[in-house]
Amino acid sequence: MRLPAEVRMVEVGPRDGLQNEAKSVRIAAKIELIERLGEAGLSTVEAGAFVSPKWVPQMSDSAEVLAGLKRKPGVRYPVLVPNLRGYEAARAAGAAEIAIFAAASETFSRANTNCSIEESFDRFSPVVAAARRDGVAVRGYVSCVVDCPYEGPIAPAAVAGVARRLLELGCYEVSLGETIGTATPARLQSMLKTVMEAVPRDRLAVHLHDTYGQAIANLVAALELGIVVADSSVAGLGGCPYAKGASGNVASEDVLYLLNGLGVRTGVDLAKLAAAGRFISAELGREPASKVARALAAKAAA
Repeated sequence: MRLPAEVRMVEVGPRDGLQNEAKSVRIAAKIELIERLGEAGLSTVEAGAFVSPKWVPQMSDSAEVLAGLKRKPGVRYPVLVPNLRGYEAARAAGAAEIAIFAAASETFSRANTNCSIEESFDRFSPVVAAARRDGVAVRGYVSCVVDCPYEGPIAPAAVAGVARRLLELGCYEVSLGETIGTATPARLQSMLKTVMEAVPRDRLAVHLHDTYGQAIANLVAALELGIVVADSSVAGLGGCPYAKGASGNVASEDVLYLLNGLGVRTGVDLAKLAAAGRFISAELGREPASKVARALAAKAAA
């Protein structure tokens, strides 16, 4: 099995992970989490989202988080924006990188963003134009790249089409979101092979969910095809809203343990990463969802 020599881990816990938490998290705790993740060696840490506080109240303080953040040189702190209004708010708060998100499922797009896939690109166009003008990097997300909670299996060609449009629009990278965690390695690879016919492999990332316990196996499948960027969430933050009680984002600690074991370089320190996970889990009043984090804690306590 030939694997990449190096993988870039993109930490999504402070945004994608925390946004689903019902318990309000202190601004100071969010800032400390982001700073701890940067100190652990992560070069990209999602810092927040400039979305409607009505729909995502947990992200309503993103401007304050950015204002209080001590930015570490060499670390990027992207924020999610859904439209031009969100972009302008993000820029006013000092954001230097943004992320936009589309879906490969028409039904999911309408349910999640109240617009069609085509309408979502109409919204993105002025955002990316403004970002280009301001010298702001733009990352793209595609949801439901294997299955949709409403439509079921999604055609790989549909994923490739949306990913290609995001790239052509101006995204430097497109993260493929396996939103409900139902994929298995063979299905994931089938999708990736189709997408890679439309988008260069080095412009793609995977964003895996562990709802059915397949995320680590799916990551290995992606690595086998040469994918070198992986999204993950410290302590496994972020439940899956489409499968109640199920786990959501793959845990960063579990991803790092795998990559370390495979001899793949990341530049991330496992002890510091696990400590960041314990910190935010204590803030939330529960144990980390990461199996590796739990194993390390049990070993330390023995």
